Amino acid sequence: MVMGSLPEEFDLAVIGAGVGGYVAAIRAAELGLNVVLIEKEKLGGHCLNYACIPSKTLIHIADSFYTSSHSSKFGLSSSPSIDAKKMYEWRMSVSKKLEDGVAFLCKAHKVEVIKGNAVFTSSSTLLVNGLRTIEFKKAIIATGSMPMQLKGFEVDNTYIIDYMKALMLDYIPKDMLIIGAGYVAVEVGTLYAKLGSKVTILARSDILSHFDKEAVSIVKAGMQNLGINIITGVTPVSRNGNEIILSNGNKVNASIVLSSTGLVPFTEGLEIEKTKVKLNEKGFIVVDNKLQTNDSNILAVGDVIGEPMLAHKAIRQGVIAAEVAAGLPSYYDNIVVPAVVFSDPELAIAGSVEEKEGIKVKKFPLSALGRAIALDLTKGFVKIAYDNNKIIKGIEIVSKDANIMIAEATLAIEMGATVDDIASVIHPHPTFSEAIQEAAEAAIDAPIHYFYG
Repeated sequence: MVMGSLPEEFDLAVIGAGVGGYVAAIRAAELGLNVVLIEKEKLGGHCLNYACIPSKTLIHIADSFYTSSHSSKFGLSSSPSIDAKKMYEWRMSVSKKLEDGVAFLCKAHKVEVIKGNAVFTSSSTLLVNGLRTIEFKKAIIATGSMPMQLKGFEVDNTYIIDYMKALMLDYIPKDMLIIGAGYVAVEVGTLYAKLGSKVTILARSDILSHFDKEAVSIVKAGMQNLGINIITGVTPVSRNGNEIILSNGNKVNASIVLSSTGLVPFTEGLEIEKTKVKLNEKGFIVVDNKLQTNDSNILAVGDVIGEPMLAHKAIRQGVIAAEVAAGLPSYYDNIVVPAVVFSDPELAIAGSVEEKEGIKVKKFPLSALGRAIALDLTKGFVKIAYDNNKIIKGIEIVSKDANIMIAEATLAIEMGATVDDIASVIHPHPTFSEAIQEAAEAAIDAPIHYFYG
């Protein structure tokens, strides 16, 4: 406690106002807790301000720009221009609107918001900005993650940038080199290629190496059709000005470099050592299925507790942690966390589609789907995996609108649905969602619109 300061008492203190943190604060307030939400930067955290929302905003703009100039096959001709500064202004306005929305919700739920740095002084107290002492009954750590720094290629946000800076450029780079090949690299590389940048991606093994290879091959081909140069089996080893020397001895020149080699949990400055909270060997906070740490007073959610480091997982965990803090019998027991890559075509998956003993997989190609043929977007498929009892274990989608369709897949797996259930549900026509039904029909040996031979 700071000499002379009077402690402020709260039922719950939430550290970090990203999607996991602010959701936890609001849910706890709904349950009647007196809540303080502490954030050193912007409400909404990285997702609303620097990552998820900005990237999808820019992807939409890039898609619109690219489509408008590549639709001659439909009888459309156009030569659009792009105003990068207006694009930047729109992207920033979207984040500001959402940040203001979070502020409104916190105020409406009587959540006290404090802007500043919080450090633990014990298992029941925090010091904010070195001035305010917060006494809490429960606390939730929701501090998220930060971009990993690659030795020798540390981010300076001038020549070497991270994903946050890449989504805040007010100009279109002539060329861009991306180090790393995960979903961020694919999304950012694709959007800038569509805007006219010459993009090169360096991949240690291949792009999206943790995804199904057949799905990745379609995404990769689409990227290469955009002119993206994907160099696999290499790593950057040194830099000479704007020249990057690779592990195979080759050299690549770039006017700007995006370092996209992953994320690390952010616990710096929290002084967790003053509590009983434990970290694992990778620096993630250890929690149980109620999201409680080794310290009975403290819970944690989101990226800071480990993979998958996805916003929607943090949102769900924020709800659970708030309910646990309020004394409800809640558990984080979701079966699957869906993943979506906003590539072209989009790639989405819930569960696993690996064919193995006791698991069968059926695939329906978009080349046989009316909606896909009409839009000339036939590169893709839906795979459905199911066990000997026909219970669905995974669904993978490579398609336009995959981000929408994967919700049905997630619900089906969570509910223990069978392929018969999906096959018997009427799906609207003509839509891409019919491909899920078609895959399920194939799984029950009743395919209609594709002959499997």
